[in-house]
Amino acid sequence: MSNKLKNQEEILSKLKIAKLNPMQEEAKFLIHSKQEIILSSPTGTGKTLAFLLPLMAEMDTALKEVQAIVIVPSRELAIQIEQVAREMGTGNRIEVVYGGRSFSKDKVNLQTRPGLLVGTPGRISAHLRRESISTENIITLVLDEFDKSLEIGFEEEMKEIVSLLPKVEKKILTSATPNIRIPDFVGLKNPVFIDYSEDELTGLKIKIVNSPEKDKLKTLSDLVRHIGAKQGIVFCNFKDSIKRISDFLDDEGIEHGYFYGNMEQIDRERALIKFRNGTNRILLATDLAARGLDIPEIDFIIHYHLPHKSHEFKHRNGRTARMLKDGIAYVLKWEEEDLPDFIAETETVNLGKKDILESSIWDTIFISGGRQDKISKGDIAGLFIKKGGLASEDLGMIELKKDCAFVAVKKSKSQSIISGLNNTRLKKKKVRIYKI
Repeated sequence: MSNKLKNQEEILSKLKIAKLNPMQEEAKFLIHSKQEIILSSPTGTGKTLAFLLPLMAEMDTALKEVQAIVIVPSRELAIQIEQVAREMGTGNRIEVVYGGRSFSKDKVNLQTRPGLLVGTPGRISAHLRRESISTENIITLVLDEFDKSLEIGFEEEMKEIVSLLPKVEKKILTSATPNIRIPDFVGLKNPVFIDYSEDELTGLKIKIVNSPEKDKLKTLSDLVRHIGAKQGIVFCNFKDSIKRISDFLDDEGIEHGYFYGNMEQIDRERALIKFRNGTNRILLATDLAARGLDIPEIDFIIHYHLPHKSHEFKHRNGRTARMLKDGIAYVLKWEEEDLPDFIAETETVNLGKKDILESSIWDTIFISGGRQDKISKGDIAGLFIKKGGLASEDLGMIELKKDCAFVAVKKSKSQSIISGLNNTRLKKKKVRIYKI
């Protein structure tokens, strides 16, 4: 067995992945062997790992300079890529930069050069322009979900980034949308296409839910109760609608989170954490959550508002029925409303009476210490089990960040954990512990 193959097996084991899917296998081979690659594959099929595996394998861990840059349309996708890259455990240093946090803090973090730099177009272009990093050794550029970056207005920043990276030899573009025009400024001459964009979501069922009233709030509540204790996203076309829907669900006693543009970054990040770990099983979201986010395999999505375009419908649906699993997309429709042409008439759901929806069993606990304090997930689990008296089944997902951590704890045990462990020492740091 070659060292490279052995390393791949170790990486997949760390990520708890049995084997690569066909798209990832093809991408790995072509990224190693070609200089210009365009990868098109639906949301949730594993594009991040598809380019990270060959990219990390080609990087020189002994060279303490930036060798590859990944450009992404959102802060959440930057954080997701950083998390996957760290969990791979390849020995390559990773740093992530994005708008909404201190530029000076970025500069401090970049003084110890990462091999891989991940970030949003505005922040990456600013660092290159101000020469925060050397471009001498940057030979790989990845434009992840590049069409989304263009769609939300980052064309000038992306042009600038390409112009400021004269040594780039390999360019990788990814998208979840088929047949997207490749912008001229990227300078591709003879790209190789890896096209899995038309792969069908074989486990996806689309169901229509008729609302007798134009205001669909009551029908949404009935549908959520009909579905039961499963995890899903409710997609809305407008962020202003989310506040109204959220207030209604609060009145109905239905726990949920929400996610949309213009939220504070800390609130967006915590909403996703609580959704990932099961504290909130329902997430109200705009199309910002339709692609490029690190969220779990979910059971269903609900189109509260009908999408305007077919690709929006496809991207939303791509959040469920991923990787050969089953999922349902519910289309919530006023009885007098016409479906767009790209949504075919299909099975209609009759909503029956359901009991009160069971609450989640989890709370999310914040810890004011993270990787920079030499704290590991094992340290946290040990503290909660040995000093906090939890059984292993009382402890859920642990997410470790640079300066903090988030832990899912059974609701029945969370208050005792907070009372017993707040202001205790974890490694060498006294940490605050509280519920978010």
